[in-house]
Amino acid sequence: MLARAEVINPSRKYSGDRNRLKQKEEAVRLCRGQPTIHQHSQTWSGIQKARRRLFSSYSSTTRKVYLSAALQCKFPDANLSGTISTGLFDYVWVQFYNNYCEYANGSAHQLLSCWTQWITVDANQVFLGIPTATGAAGGGYISSDVLIAQVLPTVKESSKYGGVMLWNRHFDRGHSTAIKSDV
Repeated sequence: MLARAEVINPSRKYSGDRNRLKQKEEAVRLCRGQPTIHQHSQTWSGIQKARRRLFSSYSSTTRKVYLSAALQCKFPDANLSGTISTGLFDYVWVQFYNNYCEYANGSAHQLLSCWTQWITVDANQVFLGIPTATGAAGGGYISSDVLIAQVLPTVKESSKYGGVMLWNRHFDRGHSTAIKSDV
């Protein structure tokens, strides 16, 4: 699955009305993991209202807007577990590197153990975030042959498996090409 992101710059002068600018600023705050739109947004109804308000400006019959979250692997996430449990998220992108969930010492055991926890979240799809090379992150790199043979067969068993998220394209020297047909 390929993803496209639009960068919203709240400092840019918009020719539209102030409400449109406020919606864009609120979207940026949501993307940065800052507190949601209003205090009441921490409740189920508040999150639903915020989502409706933001998405009504961007979604149409020809273009659908998705709600996603990118998280560290720690489960449950201390800041967003309540929000994720609302069931409003389409995609959850989880970083399985630079933390205790990473592939380490030639073993995928801890990564797969953490994966089984993450696929219990109330989201449509969960993505496995891994680095593209040893230099891309502090830890957690999985060679393409090990990923294909030891990790993907297990994670793909879940109906919530959405794909693989790779970090960092700058370091990618064929890793993405090597795994593409197996993802």
